[in-house]
Amino acid sequence: MPAHTQVSNQTRWLSYASLVFVMLFWSGNFVVGRAVQGAIPPFTLALVRWSGAVLLVLPFAWPKLRADWQILRQHWRIILLLGVAGVGGFNGFVYSGLHFTTASNGLLLQAATPALVLLFNLLFFRLRSPVLQIAGVLLSMLGVVLIVLRGHLAAILTLHFNLGDLLILCGVTCWAAYTSLLRIRPPCHPLSFLVATFVIGAVTMAPFALWEHAQGLRVQFSAGTLCAFAYVAVFPSLIAYLLYNAAVRDLGAGPAGQTITLMPLFGAFLASALLDERLQSFHLIGMAIILGGIILGAAASKRTSANDGADT
Repeated sequence: MPAHTQVSNQTRWLSYASLVFVMLFWSGNFVVGRAVQGAIPPFTLALVRWSGAVLLVLPFAWPKLRADWQILRQHWRIILLLGVAGVGGFNGFVYSGLHFTTASNGLLLQAATPALVLLFNLLFFRLRSPVLQIAGVLLSMLGVVLIVLRGHLAAILTLHFNLGDLLILCGVTCWAAYTSLLRIRPPCHPLSFLVATFVIGAVTMAPFALWEHAQGLRVQFSAGTLCAFAYVAVFPSLIAYLLYNAAVRDLGAGPAGQTITLMPLFGAFLASALLDERLQSFHLIGMAIILGGIILGAAASKRTSANDGADT
């Protein structure tokens, strides 16, 4: 029986609460990325993000790494796959795609993540999602579309897609695959797993950062860029991945992945607080729709867990 079918209601709600912080940190990552555009090359920022996170967590993870070394060696293929897909591949595709497309297109494509998670659950593990969970995912996606299109749903007909959108879609696919495949991650300590996948992410980003350096792209050091480096290494990397991986373990890939639809909403709130962008009525309507979809997904997950428990 999957681990997430055995958790208590308290653990379930704590997991959802932790995911709220995860999405807030990841939304902040987008704000920081936009703020330092031109001051920090994107792949250099990604390299510092992952290598910095490794250096920060390594002193705490070292005893766990030593204890888990044989497990990590035994399961190196799945660790490599998860590290490339969820750390290196996702960030590489998204960072490169944002050079060629708009933020609106990027957010719309990210809204496909929950649906792709359910699809991968079916393809990889033959897990059929309840109708209620599918309805919740579709409802949350509608809320994202409403926010991104600023309340004008007909504007979707005027969107144009290009190479950047294809790259971001590849990144979204990588993240959905990572979320689904977390159910077969090795039985090692979370810190050991975190260091292993972050190292893979840093190694994956290194050639692209070196290419940027060869092209003459340099970091413009200032107090702002140093704060940006500190933020991306700690909050959207170290803390967020620990919380997200634990939530996927406790809730399952589908319900955890669905909370990604909160990112456009948090992005709007952060833009209002930090950039003096006014919140509009469509933000509130979109928020209600997104939350309604997440509640439907949570109810479907809880019902499935109860049925699984009754069958054991």
